[in-house]
Amino acid sequence: MTQRPASSPSLRIWVDADACPAVVKDILFRAAERCEVPVTLVANQMLRTPPSRWVNAVQVPRGFDVADAHIAARARPGDLVITGDIPLAAEVLKKGASVLNPRGERYTDATIGERLAMRDMLEELRSGGIVTGGPAAFSQADRRAFANALDAFLRTALRTTPRSPG
Repeated sequence: MTQRPASSPSLRIWVDADACPAVVKDILFRAAERCEVPVTLVANQMLRTPPSRWVNAVQVPRGFDVADAHIAARARPGDLVITGDIPLAAEVLKKGASVLNPRGERYTDATIGERLAMRDMLEELRSGGIVTGGPAAFSQADRRAFANALDAFLRTALRTTPRSPG
C-alpha cells in the first residue's frame, strides 16, 4: 500500500455508518492509519472509534436520510463515500466523489442508473406485498472484496491526488 506523506490530505473517506458492518469499519480504521487519510463515520447514534487523528465520528439527529444529507453536503470531488444507499451514491457521484458499497462494489456514473432502477422496482414490489427477501449475509468473500476494492482505490487516489502543503 502506498504511504501518504504526513500532510493535510485532500482525500477524505465518508462512511454511511448506520448500516455499515463492523468488519468494514475495522478495515477502514486500519487503512486510515496506514495511508494517513481522514475517515469520518456519520450515523444517528453514538459510534465508538479507535483513538486516532485520522478517524472521527459525527452523530447526526435521528430522522429519515439525515446522515445521507450530511454526507452529501460535505463530499467533494475526489472523496470516497462508503454506502449501500443507492440514492446517496447517485447524489455524491454527481458531485465527483467515488462510491464503494460495503461489499466492495464500486458504483459509477455508468452503473448507478441501473442500480437506481432495480432499487425502485424492488421497492415497488415490496410495497405491493411481494416478498423480495433481503441481501445475503455478509461473508468472508464480501470482506475480502471490500478490502481489495478499498486498497485499489487508495493506491490510485494517493498516486494521483494533489497533496496539500503540510
